[in-house]
Amino acid sequence: MSDPMRPRSSLRTAVVWDVLKEALDRRVKATGRDAHVGLDVLDTGGGSGNFAVPVARLGHRVTVVDPSPNALFALERRAAEAGVADRVRGVQGDAHGLFDVVERGGYDAVLCHGVLEYVDDPAEGIGNAVAALRPDGVLSLLASGLGGAVLSRALAGHFKEARQALDDPNGRWGESDPVPHRFTAEQLTGLVEGAGLRVAAVHGVRVFADLVPGVLVDTEPGALDALLKLEAAAAELPAFHSVATQLHVLGETQGAAEA
Repeated sequence: MSDPMRPRSSLRTAVVWDVLKEALDRRVKATGRDAHVGLDVLDTGGGSGNFAVPVARLGHRVTVVDPSPNALFALERRAAEAGVADRVRGVQGDAHGLFDVVERGGYDAVLCHGVLEYVDDPAEGIGNAVAALRPDGVLSLLASGLGGAVLSRALAGHFKEARQALDDPNGRWGESDPVPHRFTAEQLTGLVEGAGLRVAAVHGVRVFADLVPGVLVDTEPGALDALLKLEAAAAELPAFHSVATQLHVLGETQGAAEA
């Protein structure tokens, strides 16, 4: 769990980063390119580069699409500080108008992290992400999990809100809920398959991290490393997908699946 290329805030990103890095490594080998050539990666809603910059440090070329000028400015600064400014490009846009700013079918991998919750039509959002892929591409999808929200509201003593989230078709616990959509693993895999991809893997993310008191992780010797290992072990088990704060789905085009 000590990969130096892993993004910061490893407790929240470790599982996704490990799956994503392995998927990108497989694509490099499958394309037969030299490792230094790298892949073309699109990061939709990539913000200030939490994943884009580490991906660029692996040698890939990353295009980040985000609606926030401030986030793109922070991305530019972070990429420069990491020495990968030549491999990271930020453009202002969103998932709905994706092909107003990027090429259709021009990417080996697409990251769609924290986007699907905020689009009006999740199926359209996934469809655009898939349409950006080359015939042998991979999609990394990360979205808010319904069960994790229900559990966190209940543990905080907000039982009515927990029940409302459980019953609401969009998984919202009330009018002041800042997240428009939450998903079950079945819903996300259905969206990915509906867009024509094969589901290669499903992982629960932040199964325990959001429930464990921060002071325990910060002060107990070895607690962070042990929690990271616990998260990694639970992430692959379907039983824990229903209580994860986030869900990660790795999808592959038919060409990538056959490679």
